[in-house]
Amino acid sequence: MEYIALGKTDLKVSRICMGCMGFGDSSRGQHSWTLDEEHSREIIRNGLEQGINFFDTAIGYQNGTSEQYLGRALRDMTQRNNVVVATKFLPRTPEEIQKGVSGQQHIEHMIDASLRNLGMDYVDLYIYHMWDWNTPIYDILDGLDRVVKAGKARYIGISNCFAWQLAKANALASLEGFPQFVSIQGHYNLIFREEEREMVPYCQEENIALTPYSALASGRLSRRPGEGNTKRAAEDSYAKFKYDATAAQDAVIIDRVAELADKRGVTMTEVSLAWLLTKVTSPVVGATKLHHVDGAVKAVDLKLTEEETAYLEEPYVPHPLAGVMAQNKKKE
Repeated sequence: MEYIALGKTDLKVSRICMGCMGFGDSSRGQHSWTLDEEHSREIIRNGLEQGINFFDTAIGYQNGTSEQYLGRALRDMTQRNNVVVATKFLPRTPEEIQKGVSGQQHIEHMIDASLRNLGMDYVDLYIYHMWDWNTPIYDILDGLDRVVKAGKARYIGISNCFAWQLAKANALASLEGFPQFVSIQGHYNLIFREEEREMVPYCQEENIALTPYSALASGRLSRRPGEGNTKRAAEDSYAKFKYDATAAQDAVIIDRVAELADKRGVTMTEVSLAWLLTKVTSPVVGATKLHHVDGAVKAVDLKLTEEETAYLEEPYVPHPLAGVMAQNKKKE
């Protein structure tokens, strides 16, 4: 495993971040395909044994049970200072807004609930999960400033935003003396490269860490069409929302990933992540099987040639916004 600084921070993170959305009580959230605690622990242990020290979860994953599973596993398997833990908070609910709960109060409630779930005194990275259009960004930044000053989070990150929103937020934070966002967790992979238009160059200029999610496009970049049909593949309507509309044009790239994997004698996972690792700090890779971890870790050692990289990138065509960002665009 290789390690790298998380942007401007003093955190040293593994080049692979274990995404924990697949962990949690399947009866407590919107996903029916998540792993129970016993199987989640097996995945976490395998990651730790292979050098992964960076774990990403969220209070919104299976009603906080992902946080609970991760926290208990890490507590039993390693020392707190050996791992970097990130979790995320959701926007204010309509009920909170109606009751007059401020953005600052909401963030305090969220971090306290996450720390209880994790069984930890602090998180290393506290992430603004998605832009809250009903709450002033000043209130969000002020709330996060209080969290950092209270020692409940070391740094703050953001997810699912446009480059202009990140720039605006960090400019305001600088003006007010608040902590700035040190990382962005956006939607970025070999078949969805829209982040390269503005977000990637902006973050390179500002040394903001890129820790993208959907690194394997919900499995589309790790297997040939029709292979390895899983419960998640059958039931994950959100992934279908993100990718089904562009399936035909994406298939050209996926075929090239498969071709190159055969040529190099490696898996499609290794090829897809090896490409992404040349672009970002640490991709968030979800794992629900042991071999998912193995493939992700092996990708760190695979180095693509310039010709191979160009071959993978050449068929890409512009994609419409998808997922949370498509929903955000409608609110602008």
